[in-house]
Amino acid sequence: MTRHQEQIDAVVQRAVQKVLSRGLNDPRVRGLVSVTRVTVSPDSSEATVWCSVLPATHAKASLHGLNAASGWVGRKVGDEVRMRRVPRLRFVLDESIKKEARVLGAIRDAMEREGTPHDEEEQST
Repeated sequence: MTRHQEQIDAVVQRAVQKVLSRGLNDPRVRGLVSVTRVTVSPDSSEATVWCSVLPATHAKASLHGLNAASGWVGRKVGDEVRMRRVPRLRFVLDESIKKEARVLGAIRDAMEREGTPHDEEEQST
């Protein structure tokens, strides 16, 4: 990915997060919605917005509401950024945070089973 494309992704990500932080009137969008990353197509016609929703029980309904409001969100993003073409937004759930938490939990459990010599060193200092 080129530096220019990374900058476009970052600008759109900040703008979408700013719009979402102001809130939506859609009752389906509940909980804490965080934009974890954005990938804009090379021709800037579409953007995939990866989101994390907490609590996870609201994730499916919130994503449905976000996709229903994507046109409105896109217009607000257009007000925030200067681009020739504001991409059409598509919201998807980012599962990487859950996977990371499971991996870290498994590592922590394995360290506890083995006696965690790393923790013993920290405690003695």
